[in-house]
Amino acid sequence: MGYRDHWWGYEPTRAIPVKDGIKARSRRGPIGESWWSRRWIGFLESLHMGARLDRGRSYARRGQVVSMDIEQGAVNARVQGSQPTPYTVTIRLAPLSEDQWDRVIGAMAAQALFSAKLLSGEMPQNIEEAFQAAQVSLFPTTPKDLQSDCSCPDWANPCKHVAAVFLLLGEEFDRDPFLVFLLRGQEKADLIARLRESRASSAESEPAGPMIPRKPRKGREKGPAPLEKCLDRFWAMGQEMASFRVNMAPPAVPLGVLKRLGPPPFVEGKGRVTDALGEAYRAVSAEALKLAYGEAEDRGGN
Repeated sequence: MGYRDHWWGYEPTRAIPVKDGIKARSRRGPIGESWWSRRWIGFLESLHMGARLDRGRSYARRGQVVSMDIEQGAVNARVQGSQPTPYTVTIRLAPLSEDQWDRVIGAMAAQALFSAKLLSGEMPQNIEEAFQAAQVSLFPTTPKDLQSDCSCPDWANPCKHVAAVFLLLGEEFDRDPFLVFLLRGQEKADLIARLRESRASSAESEPAGPMIPRKPRKGREKGPAPLEKCLDRFWAMGQEMASFRVNMAPPAVPLGVLKRLGPPPFVEGKGRVTDALGEAYRAVSAEALKLAYGEAEDRGGN
């Protein structure tokens, strides 16, 4: 049998199903909801993997990834393929040096919005500007920025097993954006501590403005009127409320609290409490928007 006959006679094997594998929350369409998750997965899509990316997406949704551990600069996972023993997958992202992190944190601390959002567990939309100021990148931009390895016999790299882990990482970033920084070598607690320290140092180094003396108040300060003298206007809005406006809108990251907390450890069985809570939150959000604006569409929930 010649090489061509052998090639066309090859029959693709089927992966062995996994009972309790890690399944993507997305059952159809794109995987990843937040902009930083889509930024991460967009790099994988830019590699033009073709059918390997489709098979990796199928693996991620079927739960073929047995385990996945994220540490500084690397992700170690096991993916069940057609062989009895799961394949070992490693994805590495070069950590930034201490000097590079000093410059990045200094650039982030200079922006009050960056610090506020990060300290509240959110990823600022233009966070990459801080990394660009330090002449580095948060996300991989070229194939050499990322190293991947799989113990499977596929000659292509990244293979479908690497792709499955890569896609699931995107959903993990949805849940905890600080995992992106961890892959660049910075723990969440250390990043927050250094950010606070940098902000405090910046505040101490800023010159104090001129002291403006307070004008003495004339007359005796009046207290609130007795209740019996204002019953006729008690429920009326005062002049201070005339310019007050409330703009109800869905959060930038739908179900962000649930994604950060993850599945509760006390739940057993196949059912996912987070899925049920997610549906309830979406229904409450939709009803609130309907009452506020008369719109019945579902815009997400928190």
